[in-house]
Amino acid sequence: MLNGALFAMIEEAAAAVMILTEEVTQQELLASRLTRAEVLRQLRTMADTMDMVPAQARSQMPELEWAGWGSTAHVLNKVFTQDADEQGRFTEAFNDALWFAVRSLVPATLMWLRVYRQSQPELFTFQA
Repeated sequence: MLNGALFAMIEEAAAAVMILTEEVTQQELLASRLTRAEVLRQLRTMADTMDMVPAQARSQMPELEWAGWGSTAHVLNKVFTQDADEQGRFTEAFNDALWFAVRSLVPATLMWLRVYRQSQPELFTFQA
């Protein structure tokens, strides 16, 4: 299985988000176009990669917020189909989803992946 590669991509993107937003307030994140764009890119990588995880592996990791990532991905992907307003501001729903992902989903996902890596290392192997 290639689950190991998928989980490595998720962990790498999560670590990037944590580093980019370590001491950033919500207002600072929303005001910084560069940081916001990179955080959004990393979050989309996480969400898209989590969507690729096979159902069998998902069932072995019930504490991961699979549905939450799906909902968040839906809201975040709207940015690419709807324009921001004239000042580059996004909707309140987008801003809330972005901040929720940064402060809740990403840290929880990273923590659970570390727990599962210890308790179920076979899920993280790189085998074809």
